[in-house]
Amino acid sequence: MNDKRLESGYWALRIAFGVVPIVAGLDKFTNLLVDWTGYLSPIAKQLLPVSPATFMHLAGIIEVVVGIAVLTRFTRQAAWVACAWLVCIALNLLSSGHFLDIAVRDLVMAVGAFALARLAEVRDEAIARETATAAMRPARA
Repeated sequence: MNDKRLESGYWALRIAFGVVPIVAGLDKFTNLLVDWTGYLSPIAKQLLPVSPATFMHLAGIIEVVVGIAVLTRFTRQAAWVACAWLVCIALNLLSSGHFLDIAVRDLVMAVGAFALARLAEVRDEAIARETATAAMRPARA
């Protein structure tokens, strides 16, 4: 893609949605940033078939995988997963009646993940067009 303005926005979102989920996912095992189980709503705790700590470990694994996928060739697909994941987190927080500021932040982050998915789609199509155009050009002697 030749438009540097779009490229810079794409890369800023890609790095953010790649690195932050990896860091947050790894922290689910250490709780250095926060005790993550405190964010689970009472409803979620009742419905879980595993302990809150085990659930957070599973969530951490998913977050690390999504972060890595964003940083690889699966950016668009992983950004959609991140978008849905963030909406689910916000819904969990809203159902608890606590951490409403974090729920709003996560909804805004979901919009950012949506924007990354759409930018990745446009970027992938532009690259495919450029590749096809280059392949159709006659070879120079």
